[in-house]
Amino acid sequence: MKTQMVNELSGEVDVCALTDIIEDAGTAALVNDMQIALFYIKKLDQVLAISNYDPFSEANVLSRGIIGSLGEQLVVASPIYKQHFNLVTGQCVEDEKVSIAVYPTKIVQGRVVVMDPCA
Repeated sequence: MKTQMVNELSGEVDVCALTDIIEDAGTAALVNDMQIALFYIKKLDQVLAISNYDPFSEANVLSRGIIGSLGEQLVVASPIYKQHFNLVTGQCVEDEKVSIAVYPTKIVQGRVVVMDPCA
């Protein structure tokens, strides 16, 4: 899905309607030519955004990963080599030297707004 509206003063990007995202699953979005993975966690009524790029497989696939928890950590498992990334911090659970970008999000009047990853 391609984004439409950018607020250049705040760096916020209106990505999509909340109803465009499947509950408890990932969706890829293109924000200013950068792929991000959006996860709508229904239990928390929150959308989390991370880079879609898996540094282990070197592919944009994290939106297709399975979300779950490891202890207290909310994670997504990469669909390729199964490394787990914390959805809040971006930290790889299996390799502390590896992390991915996370992006602040909010839901505004039923729309998903993400901070511009290029800002």
